[in-house]
Amino acid sequence: MAEETKSLNFIEQIVEDDLANGLDKSKLRFRFPPEPNGYLHIGHAASICLNFGLGLRYNAPVNLRFDDTNPAKEEQEYVDAIKNDVQWLGFKWDQVLYSSDYFQQLYDWTIDLINDGKAYVDEQSSEEIREQKGTPTSPGTNSPYRDRPISENLELFQKMKDGAFDEGAVVLRAKIDMQHNNMHMRDPILYRVLKKSHHRTGDDWCIYPMYDWTHGESDYLEQISHSFCTLEFKSHRELYDWYLDQVVDSEKIRPKQREFARRNLSYTVMSKRKLLQLVESGAVNGWDDPRMPTISGLRRRGYTPESIVNFSKISGIAKRDSITDVALLEFCIRDYLNKIAPRVMAVLDPLKIVITNYPEDKEEFVDANYNDYEEGFGSRAVPFSREIYIEKEDFREEANKKFFRLKLGGEVRLKNTYIIKANEVIKDSEGNIIEVHCTYDEDSKSGSGTEASKRKVKGTLHWVSIKHAEKVEVRLYDRLFTDEAPDGHKERDFKDFINPNSLAIGTAFVEPSLKNSEVGDKFQFQRKGYFCVDTDSNTDKLIFNKTVGLKDSFAKIEKKASQPAKNDSFEKVGPLAGKYLKARSDEDKNEIKSEIAGLSQNISFNFLLSPMQIAKSNKEILACLLVLGSGIEITENKEFDGFITNILKSNNSTIKVEGIKYILNNTMLKTKFNSDLNTLKTTDKNSYVRNLLEEQL
Repeated sequence: MAEETKSLNFIEQIVEDDLANGLDKSKLRFRFPPEPNGYLHIGHAASICLNFGLGLRYNAPVNLRFDDTNPAKEEQEYVDAIKNDVQWLGFKWDQVLYSSDYFQQLYDWTIDLINDGKAYVDEQSSEEIREQKGTPTSPGTNSPYRDRPISENLELFQKMKDGAFDEGAVVLRAKIDMQHNNMHMRDPILYRVLKKSHHRTGDDWCIYPMYDWTHGESDYLEQISHSFCTLEFKSHRELYDWYLDQVVDSEKIRPKQREFARRNLSYTVMSKRKLLQLVESGAVNGWDDPRMPTISGLRRRGYTPESIVNFSKISGIAKRDSITDVALLEFCIRDYLNKIAPRVMAVLDPLKIVITNYPEDKEEFVDANYNDYEEGFGSRAVPFSREIYIEKEDFREEANKKFFRLKLGGEVRLKNTYIIKANEVIKDSEGNIIEVHCTYDEDSKSGSGTEASKRKVKGTLHWVSIKHAEKVEVRLYDRLFTDEAPDGHKERDFKDFINPNSLAIGTAFVEPSLKNSEVGDKFQFQRKGYFCVDTDSNTDKLIFNKTVGLKDSFAKIEKKASQPAKNDSFEKVGPLAGKYLKARSDEDKNEIKSEIAGLSQNISFNFLLSPMQIAKSNKEILACLLVLGSGIEITENKEFDGFITNILKSNNSTIKVEGIKYILNNTMLKTKFNSDLNTLKTTDKNSYVRNLLEEQL
């Protein structure tokens, strides 16, 4: 089978277009620019994978640059944690750099701005400045200090640098245009006074440049070719370019800022400010708490670099903000651990089993594979004795025919060993079952080759020998929030949705082969889930974190989607597609497309796959096509290819034309369906289709 061609995401397409337009490949340079004011989270992993992935794709250097312009919030601890996370994910930077490396150059450039009449010292309060900026629909008004003489601005700026002003008393502003449609262009602040010690420069400075002034100039100094930011910086791009205009040398690379959607995850928050609130309030036990979406928290919980990189790859790079279901992240780690984790036996909620016909003084060792389905994992000897633990949930005194685990009068096989039959229960004074007395079939030992060993019973249970078992602590984690979008409620604090049951600590009994496990070791506790050894473990006490359960909730979501799943936004697209089929003027069609584009921000490609597969009517087919045409990020998928193929065969001219326009606007699709398009160019009955393709191909 020929290897499938991977389509480019829109960021990669930007780079490809620049190369095609003459950019020397050797001039490509990227950067990952975190602010060291907190730990990185799963959202940052998207940017890390994007920028370092581009470096790998084009064999180009990638800088790790810390945007450290706010000493009030930045610490060396965060710098060290960020470095560790990037390396742990498997990426290598070309240089570690800091915006603070450029403080003097930024200051010198600022003096030039003042001398050119493009910056002034403003003594108004922050509230007055905010009011004078106006609103997006009303222009701003000039500061009374806007036309200060250059000499006075230079003198005051020097005093700011010398510490003569208190924090908040004065700022330096760029002089651009208070009438500008873009609020960021209305004389933005360049410098403010901050009398805080910096983690690198100490007390050398008491004025610090603002992010917008620092970011683009740092890119320029490092000769970054492409500066990729999240969508909230799209409106800043004009200011980014204005600042570059003041310093750029035409002989050097001019950085290009472009934006992509940030990675949002359901049932969590992705703001470092809010994550810090969780840490400081004691809602979690630090930045690396396994319930946190931080990379260090995920690492401690048992996530692997491979699973996080794969999650970023599957989620893709989008143009519009959306929420990724946390079930996809869980699917990625489950899928990876299924391939690499040894299977062992652990009982989390023990019930004592006494095998009454097994000799009291006897014990034996059974050979147990670490993985029954894959070679290369090896095996270990597991002790077996008269008294064992099984899970409480695996026994019922009375049960129906569909209960295939242990019940009175019923038989089960103990994993890798004998068939046992439950004969009697022992209860405490309150009627709770505390022991089950069983008998075993001595000839039924697994792998012995006897007729009894081949006897089929429907249930197989994991177990541990009581006198050999290691007592350990287990930490069972659930989602940190009970709400899918905890910070999406304007009238509620996100902390109102903290899950009180997000952590349950218990005692478990594990087979003795785990006794010498080390921090970070990962296992599948058979029939219970995937666990890893926590950093709190020591020689006297092993602690296991539950990484993820065995149940594939993501697959369940996908199955549910085939019904199909409900999406309020997509439900509204259907009627609009019906109107589009009847629309006659381009003005009406464009208006409908605009409305669908807004709705499409809440529709993911993964969701759309199901409606695409079951769409039959022209309205259903067009609804899917118009959502695709609004610009949602697509990934390689055979069902999607089938949908596009059927579009090109459609007898409805509106659908066919829209489909052709969609393909022509996507380089990957245009290449993939080039043969089909060329056939239509000469054979299609619709002259409009033939002429369109004649012009474009």
